[in-house]
Amino acid sequence: MTGAAVTAAGQPGGRRPEFRHGLVVGKFYPPHAGHHALIEAAATRCAAVTVVVAPSRRESIPLADRVDWLREAHAATPWVRVVGRYDDHPVDYADPAVWDLHCGVFRDALGGEPVDAVFSSEAYGAELARRFDAVPVCVDLDRRAVPVSGTAVRADPVAHWHRLSPPVRAWLVRRVVVVGAESTGTTTMAEALAAHYRTAYVPEYGRELTARKLAELRRRRPAATVFDVTWDRADFAEVVREQQAAEDAAARVSGPLLFCDTDARATAVWEERYLGSSSASVRAAARRPALYLLTDHERVPFADDGLRDGEHLRAWMTGRFRMELAGCGVPVVELRGPHAARLATAVAACDALLAAGWQFADPLLPA
Repeated sequence: MTGAAVTAAGQPGGRRPEFRHGLVVGKFYPPHAGHHALIEAAATRCAAVTVVVAPSRRESIPLADRVDWLREAHAATPWVRVVGRYDDHPVDYADPAVWDLHCGVFRDALGGEPVDAVFSSEAYGAELARRFDAVPVCVDLDRRAVPVSGTAVRADPVAHWHRLSPPVRAWLVRRVVVVGAESTGTTTMAEALAAHYRTAYVPEYGRELTARKLAELRRRRPAATVFDVTWDRADFAEVVREQQAAEDAAARVSGPLLFCDTDARATAVWEERYLGSSSASVRAAARRPALYLLTDHERVPFADDGLRDGEHLRAWMTGRFRMELAGCGVPVVELRGPHAARLATAVAACDALLAAGWQFADPLLPA
């Protein structure tokens, strides 16, 4: 679809909309359920809708991300077009000259297409419609139908998490990565934390790959053990690729915290353990989570489940993880003692992470 070149024939069921071209304008900082309800209201009454995302450059969510999120959320209504323009002009609803500046941004986004309806959930909607010689359509001005606003979301994303779409959640989620040597409780801890916070966790793909490689080996050599499994660089690249894909998928459905059993930085340590060094591609894939939890090996019995082969290397692995994480710029909390003590330490660290909140740059506000 280009511009407003959509007719009633493009609507479901042959419905004839009352407006040819509707306009929706906002910062969408970030997009939330109220925004989606507004756009959907316009889509039901218009043959075409243009949504103009118009933030200032001072804001801390990239414009391109907001445009992509809205396009994904409204992909089922192809007559809704989402475009983005930066609007760094001051906000002064009493100044006609300032109004002219903002409307110039919106007209540029429209590409010269006229509009005959302006849909808004803000008090300025009527004046905006007047300046476009369009019908003002007010939708849920008092926020009763969908009690949320961008200001409220920025102030407390957790309280409004259920009103955010999957890609917005994925952008906001705080990722907590649990790492440690073999049989030090990383999986147990990740699962326990996910249960405590009623959220998602991402299992360790490397363990799945180990089981698969061992099963394949045993088809040829039934007596093979995990000590016979071999590794190469491509295996560790696969681990990183699959682990991150699973993490990104989980982030879309997660609560405010997402718990990950290992990551690329940890995979580099495992690659060093098996191949003597870590590859540049694995190291380059490292991300920056919000928190690392390192499970110490001291006084933790080694449980040989048939997929583990490094009891003699646990102290070395713990030391390597300490060294690796020390210079990564991410907070690290070590977990020691029995499971209950470790879980209490981890919960305290995660609670502090949530209490710190999310930092957003202030949008431009009325003078």
